Amino acid sequence: MRNRTFEERYQENDIPWDRDAADENLIRAVEKFNIQPCRVLDLGCGTGINAVWLAQQGFEVSGLDLSPSAIKKAEERARSQNISMHLFSCDFLDRSVVRAPFDFIFDRGCFHSFDCFEDRSSCANRIADLLTPGGRWLSLTGNADDVPREVGPPTMSATELAQIVEPRFELLSLTAGWFGGDQNDPPKAWIGLMKKRA
Repeated sequence: MRNRTFEERYQENDIPWDRDAADENLIRAVEKFNIQPCRVLDLGCGTGINAVWLAQQGFEVSGLDLSPSAIKKAEERARSQNISMHLFSCDFLDRSVVRAPFDFIFDRGCFHSFDCFEDRSSCANRIADLLTPGGRWLSLTGNADDVPREVGPPTMSATELAQIVEPRFELLSLTAGWFGGDQNDPPKAWIGLMKKRA
């Protein structure tokens, strides 16, 4: 069976990572690290649940996803909540991102979706380019300490993650946790908060 694109999966509603509540890791990080409302990009925003939550907290939100179908679902969600945000579909590695730079970028699984060290490094560098000096990046990344799974997020070790984000970012916090969701046995995650170096 061939690998399906994200667009195909959103069209077929085969999106097990999607949920109806904002990710607990995002909520905790905003509170713990006193991240005040600012210009934020939800990178790989999917159907927009985290983007909507951020907007409800007073953030000026942009949401980006590779899948046009995901963006359509996010637009419907924002309209139903009477939320104003900027949503667009593009490959952020290949195209300019409107409304950049941002003060904060939230990424629930985009960074780890790249296949190799070099591609993940390109992703981290591009994220740095989209941030203001001192801007912060909160990334939820598959944790290689998890038991092997037939289905689940791509993973990396803490060492690999740290090597990739250097030298563009200062690693403020890296903790082991889980992807928020309704699963009985959710996948392990690294919850990493990085600050762009001057």
